[in-house]
Amino acid sequence: MTTRSGPAALAIIVAAALLGSACASGNPRARRDAAFKSLEATVVDREHENPGSRGASFAGNGNYYLVFEAREGEATVRYRFQVTMVQYNHYAEGSRVQIIVGDNQLRDIRPLR
Repeated sequence: MTTRSGPAALAIIVAAALLGSACASGNPRARRDAAFKSLEATVVDREHENPGSRGASFAGNGNYYLVFEAREGEATVRYRFQVTMVQYNHYAEGSRVQIIVGDNQLRDIRPLR
């Protein structure tokens, strides 16, 4: 087995470091989406899937979803998030809320006063 020293070894180390940093940087959009954001939104729809339908298990109460409409800059966006039964029952259509979104998942819902 031979060992490398000098400029060849240094070139290999630098190439490996650059490759590692390029892989670590990843997609800039993915990093931006990972950030938490707070949005003022309105509940525009409430959806319930019965137990045993489309991904809901046969046990339990099924899946509950709230659909929110919010402004992000100049655009109007719609979000559909799975929520608990308590959240589903608490927020009726037309409710003004603050939603906290992180990693493209709903983290918190707060009523606006």
